[in-house]
Amino acid sequence: MKAAILDREYAQLLAAIQPKVIETEEENEFYLAEVTKLMRLGDAISPAQERLLRLLVNLIESFEDRHYQLKSATPLEILTELVRDRGLNQKDLLPVFGSQGIASEVLNGKRRISKAHTKALGAFFKVSPSLFFDN
Repeated sequence: MKAAILDREYAQLLAAIQPKVIETEEENEFYLAEVTKLMRLGDAISPAQERLLRLLVNLIESFEDRHYQLKSATPLEILTELVRDRGLNQKDLLPVFGSQGIASEVLNGKRRISKAHTKALGAFFKVSPSLFFDN
């Protein structure tokens, strides 16, 4: 009996939302809004709503994988973004690089980030050191 109720509730949700393969940004935004509504239910979400949530997330991920390809960032670009994002200055990286000169050379792209610096940067920014490996 419970399965029949779940199936009925799920069918009603599907009829109301009408999920389908996402083709446009507007459709993606619509389904994102629906996911937000479902996530706001927290622990009160029903099994049917949770099933719909998983379906919508899959559709959104599929659309975004096709349309939002991120380009790879270089270690220097990642470092520069982390420094900018945290409002840091070159001198703030002195504990990582050991000298103003090395910090300046790295930040200006004149020197590669050494293996020792990748570990120190990972610890300093609390991120994986692999972000700073030069492939």
